[in-house]
Amino acid sequence: MRKNSYPHFPENFLWGGAIAANQAEGAFTADGKKPNTSDVQPYLKGLSNQEIQEIEKEGMTLKQVREHLDDTSHYYPKRHGIDFYHTYEADLELLAEMGFKTFRTSIDWSRIFPNGDEREPNEEALSHYARMIDKIISLDMEPIITMLHYETPIGITLHYGGWQNKQVIDMFARYGKVLLDRFGGQVKYWIVINQINMIQIEPFLSLALCSDQFENQEEAEYQAVHNQMVASAKIKEYAKELPFDLEIGTMVADGTTYPYSCKPDDVVLAMRHNRMQYFFTDVQFNGVYPKYALNYFAENKLTIEMTAEEKRLLKENTLDYLTISYYFSQMVDSSRNEDKPESVTPNPMLPESPWGWKIDPQGLYHTLSQYADRYQKPIIIAENGFGTYDEVEHGQIHDDYRVDYLSKHIEQVGRAIYDGARVIAYCAWGPIDIVSCSSQQMSKRYGFIYVDLDDEGRGSGDRIKKDSFDWYKQVIETNGEQI
Repeated sequence: MRKNSYPHFPENFLWGGAIAANQAEGAFTADGKKPNTSDVQPYLKGLSNQEIQEIEKEGMTLKQVREHLDDTSHYYPKRHGIDFYHTYEADLELLAEMGFKTFRTSIDWSRIFPNGDEREPNEEALSHYARMIDKIISLDMEPIITMLHYETPIGITLHYGGWQNKQVIDMFARYGKVLLDRFGGQVKYWIVINQINMIQIEPFLSLALCSDQFENQEEAEYQAVHNQMVASAKIKEYAKELPFDLEIGTMVADGTTYPYSCKPDDVVLAMRHNRMQYFFTDVQFNGVYPKYALNYFAENKLTIEMTAEEKRLLKENTLDYLTISYYFSQMVDSSRNEDKPESVTPNPMLPESPWGWKIDPQGLYHTLSQYADRYQKPIIIAENGFGTYDEVEHGQIHDDYRVDYLSKHIEQVGRAIYDGARVIAYCAWGPIDIVSCSSQQMSKRYGFIYVDLDDEGRGSGDRIKKDSFDWYKQVIETNGEQI
């Protein structure tokens, strides 16, 4: 432990951690659940991390989705997770032992409405989540619940073509209203859609779009995310009618960039890239499409259908707070990159994780400050963590590398607060090991708690506290003064 140079966390600061239902729960067919977009991702044994990331960007074809639904030759890790669906009580008690003040997780849409288009919800699944939320609250943790974290029912892809179809707006709004009716009296903080800006990086997971469904994939992506933003506004409009203290938030993965150099072409390209990252939050916080985004659509011959009613919904139902996931920073180089949101370059000045993610603690200070200055909204850090390999040595895991990463990032959170950012919570990603979102691996571990399972699901499933467990406990006890 060392003294934090920026120990500026308020007394009521929410320290905690975050997971996603699709990466942790397992119980693939329990209580009426049907497959979602994450359930059809196989573990691609033998591929490099770079190859896995390229496959993710390419997305999935409709044929592949249908094949994966019936495939028995591959292992599908997210169908098994860490069995959190059945072990949540004991797992939550371990997190409470660290002193967690908050816990973020998602509710799986494909449990509540298994096909996505049902008129009535699945009561068995609602009862399960009621017990889970009760447990979180009983342990003095503030629940932060995500309505959609890469768990769109696969029926939405197969029968409606994903989020590009406007019919999905009302399907999701119906689901969101069910959650608010059932849990609004217990859950204050709601994140409607996880990482809503990941449309080019994870189009299948984010939007339930297949890569061979549309002639113009980029147009389909922006139409789909427009529909998501309209659905979010519908949910916010409904929340205002309820007699609960509700905060409805949006979430982005930090995708802002540095310019490669002080060359004006690099600086302007970075500015234009960053604006198209702020586009999502500009719409959801300001209620209108900014001119630069409309110009981008026109210049790239993208037609986004939006009705007068949809514009009204966006204008009158702006969201309440921002959540951010941050793992690494990127840059743009005008000699190598295009004026496209997904066209970026790794920063050669920074060290990287085994998965090629550039480690940049000051990047967190930078992005928090930029978002805080732009919107003056409360901010929750919904994800921040270091995914890497851990080794068990005589029943112990010595993960000083994780402590080093997290302590430096937490320090930059305090720095941002010192400069005026209203950060109200910090959720370390994957406080207990879960299946990786991008690579489907268990060996890409983030947790303070080790789960004895390998990439193919073999192991005892036992939980083992890592050295970082006691470290994070002290961080919380000292409210970030000791890191």
